[in-house]
Amino acid sequence: MAEATLSSKNQIVIPREARDALGVKAGDKLLIAVHDGMLIVMPRPKSFAKAIFGLARGTYPEDYLQKERESWD
Repeated sequence: MAEATLSSKNQIVIPREARDALGVKAGDKLLIAVHDGMLIVMPRPKSFAKAIFGLARGTYPEDYLQKERESWD
């Protein structure tokens, strides 16, 4: 864990170990979220569609989609 200080201009420098772990460099876009009092920083994906592809895989039973399609008839 690293420490950062909030400047008088409300800016922080992301420590090198965090930048390296995220694989980000100067000029990269980041997404910032606040969850349960924590600040979450993540690299902005180049493609949101590719980033979420397969996200629900394994969520539904194997035959769920087939049963849904059959119910449309």
